[in-house]
Amino acid sequence: MHGPKSPGFWSADAKASWEFLQRGKRYRVVKAFVDQDGDTHAPGETWTFVGSAFQPQEDGLSLFVQIGDAEWQIRLQDRPEAQQAVVDDLAEHVRPGAP
Repeated sequence: MHGPKSPGFWSADAKASWEFLQRGKRYRVVKAFVDQDGDTHAPGETWTFVGSAFQPQEDGLSLFVQIGDAEWQIRLQDRPEAQQAVVDDLAEHVRPGAP
């Protein structure tokens, strides 16, 4: 996970959605996953989705989220040896709403 950055740093140029994720909506992690940077996102982690980007040459998916007053980048790689299982089943890992 990369950050923290000021609000708008990533979201200004990001797509407003990815699959079921919508800009401005709150989400919580319900099933742990490890991102491309080796950071674990544990159940109970909550954030506001602010955007996404996909880099096809690297099969790289970036989810941009806001935690507190800062933006963070969660990097996932859509390859079998990386985080493809998380990308393919994102709804099993992240759900709308926050406790």
